[in-house]
Amino acid sequence: MTGNAYDRDLDRNPANFQPLTPLVLLERAAKVFPEEVAIIHGNQRVTYARFWERSLRLASALASHGIGKGDTVTVMLSNTPPMLEAHHGVPMTKAVLHSLNTRLDAAIIAFQLDHAETKVVIVDREFSAVMKEALALASVKPLVIDYDDPEYPDDAPYPKGERIGSLDYEAFVASGDASFAWSMPDDEWDAIALNYTSGTTGNPKGVVYHHRGAALMAYANTVHAALARGSVYLWTLPMFHCNGWCFPWTLALTAGTHVCLRWVRARQMYDAIADHRVTHLCGAPVVMSALLNAPDDEKRDFSHTVTFNTAAAPPPETVLSAMAEAGFAVTHLYGLTETYGPAVVNEWKGAWDALDGAGQAARKARQGVRYAALEGLTVMDPETMTETPHDGETIGEVMFRGNIVMKGYLKNPKATEEAFAGGWFHSGDLGVMHPDGYIQLKDRSKDIIISGGENISSIEVEDALYKHPCVAACGVVAKADEKWGETPVAFVELKPGRTASAEEIIAHCRSLLAHFKCPKTVVFSEIPKTSTGKIQKFRLREQAKELP
Repeated sequence: MTGNAYDRDLDRNPANFQPLTPLVLLERAAKVFPEEVAIIHGNQRVTYARFWERSLRLASALASHGIGKGDTVTVMLSNTPPMLEAHHGVPMTKAVLHSLNTRLDAAIIAFQLDHAETKVVIVDREFSAVMKEALALASVKPLVIDYDDPEYPDDAPYPKGERIGSLDYEAFVASGDASFAWSMPDDEWDAIALNYTSGTTGNPKGVVYHHRGAALMAYANTVHAALARGSVYLWTLPMFHCNGWCFPWTLALTAGTHVCLRWVRARQMYDAIADHRVTHLCGAPVVMSALLNAPDDEKRDFSHTVTFNTAAAPPPETVLSAMAEAGFAVTHLYGLTETYGPAVVNEWKGAWDALDGAGQAARKARQGVRYAALEGLTVMDPETMTETPHDGETIGEVMFRGNIVMKGYLKNPKATEEAFAGGWFHSGDLGVMHPDGYIQLKDRSKDIIISGGENISSIEVEDALYKHPCVAACGVVAKADEKWGETPVAFVELKPGRTASAEEIIAHCRSLLAHFKCPKTVVFSEIPKTSTGKIQKFRLREQAKELP
């Protein structure tokens, strides 16, 4: 007889072991709180019972069209009910949900469709023009389903486009069976979602999430965002961004209410907060800016405190004070697409309240400590894989380890191997570890610019700049921006005898890139280089700090 007594005859079986998945959270909420309002969208009110039923119908309809394990369903949707339904209905078929960034250009969308081998596309008519162009460029020929939002006229930045699909979303859902026999994933390690992230090259990498990580993030979000029974969550964070930091799955845990918002605008945010007593929202500095700088006639009074989770650069003390005065309690988070969104939180300690302004600002500038669902967070020398001293000064690479780290990069074993070298996920972010165990970022080793919460590859922008006939050399770095957090600034060295204006350079970039990726500022100067001709970006960053 081998093994100890605790291992003998005590095996896993269906009664004592089930794969972790966030899907059971919605099932429970629908059974326990069937009449509670799960979703508010304009004039629509969707109960948990109805939310569950529609998710089942969506799953059934997808399955009837041959969608199953390992298939990719791509959605190009705003923060609307179908996006929430897709987060449940798609994985109920054991397929994988791929949420497109609605700000992308057709070429990048086409790349993602092909790379993901998309079988079905669900597209909001607001984005039909760019999706039609992308589908023409792509090799795959998916089933295309149009979503025509009935609340659209009152809450949309752009006119509706033409119908480009062969089916209508509402008719598609109605065709499904409300008693669809969905099944648990075969393994909690099975993929649940696919998200593409900008890297240091033009083509993004496909980050694969598994059911286990998504379920654990639902629990972690509940703890770290302090969600409670009856919490009301306003969708200012795009659900396409790291699956909305997994909040589409999280709210069911406490039977909270999703308040959908197609477009982030001050009046609509204040109306939602006041009318629906919103308790939580997430977003980049641009959302804070919209709230604080709104005209008085767009603001509304509310008596409760709203938790605002932000994962961009630490907000300045003046912004934090203004947010507090306006009724918002800001929680600073940090993470990456590869960690299901934020996996680090600046846990504020009561003792820090006694510090002076400078002392508090220094603590608030830190990214913080690991989420409860993350097993390891450290700063290491990436070459030796040894921890840096906890002195708040020695710079190393921030590394993660745990169950809320991605499965890997789709069809990219080399990048996956590099990302997990030494048994840790290499974030590419440079930081320090303070004596109390709080990390603080100092720089980004991959030159990624984060604008409005979206990643911009400096190399991709530079590649576009080099296609201008007057550009001899260029370098793109981040410039701090009160509204967006960061924006790209382009330093351009023109060819001898050639001339170009900043407006011309920006217009050129806009013809090649999504507009949010284009430089907001262009500086014409000689580009600083090393003796071997490598551009010295650290000097460009220093110059960018001096720009108005």
